[in-house]
Amino acid sequence: MSEILYLNGDYIAPTEARISVFDRGFMFGDGVYEVIPVYSGKLLRGKAHLARLQNSLDAIDIPNPLSLTAWLEIFSTLITHNHADADSVIYLQITRGTMSKRDHAWSSDMQPNVLVTCSEQFYASQDSATAGAKAVTLADTRWSDCHIKTINLLPNTMLLQKAMDQGADEAILIRKNQAIEGSQSNLFIVKDDIVLTPPKSRHMLGGITREIIIELCKQNKIICREKEINEDELHRADEIWLSSSTREILPVVTLNQHAVGKGRPGVVWQQIIQLYQDYKLRVMRAPDGR
Repeated sequence: MSEILYLNGDYIAPTEARISVFDRGFMFGDGVYEVIPVYSGKLLRGKAHLARLQNSLDAIDIPNPLSLTAWLEIFSTLITHNHADADSVIYLQITRGTMSKRDHAWSSDMQPNVLVTCSEQFYASQDSATAGAKAVTLADTRWSDCHIKTINLLPNTMLLQKAMDQGADEAILIRKNQAIEGSQSNLFIVKDDIVLTPPKSRHMLGGITREIIIELCKQNKIICREKEINEDELHRADEIWLSSSTREILPVVTLNQHAVGKGRPGVVWQQIIQLYQDYKLRVMRAPDGR
């Protein structure tokens, strides 16, 4: 069975999808997006992702074109048709709409363009993560409103490419001597068995996986604190983790070509990744996920 996607009210094959060249997302990167993990056909924190979507839409003055019920119905249709029992990922994108001609200003009566896809996804497993990741620190050259999940990701992609050109898997971004997050992930460190993560701010995207990790720590009596992490603390960390919806919780074993801790995934990471996998199993067994 061939895959379908949702575009502006229609379920169609990807080869049939058409969006105007005057779409503001195409012209200006004027839009927002979300990525929602799906395990065995069950959304992981679907409503939390949609709440974050609403925050992003509000931040750039785009009306939400669909109700919560309508969004969930679209997700269900795509999951059932494309990957009913498999692990997959929902990608949804909303742009401000289509212009009659290129213009920086927009009309208040524009209709948003809505795209939703559901593609097969192979998430990081505990076994595949045991080798760990390599990271480098880079100056955070992004804009000041990183809490908005905008489709305009050019600074992020350039920073990631710069890291990859140095043989790393991710860039950890530094702003005014503070470690903020990765180019495509949130940041955690462990020092003396205490888990630390930078607090939410305009300079970082509040991740859903990040929230799950904080909850799991609290539920299992693992000390977890939200506090600023300076660059020196980052380099002296016993463990460093990166979290995202698609990478889950990835341990960093080298930073700027120097070993993190003992140069292998740490004990606290081993504990939290098992708790995360257990949480996923509960989601998969629940009637409607969580």
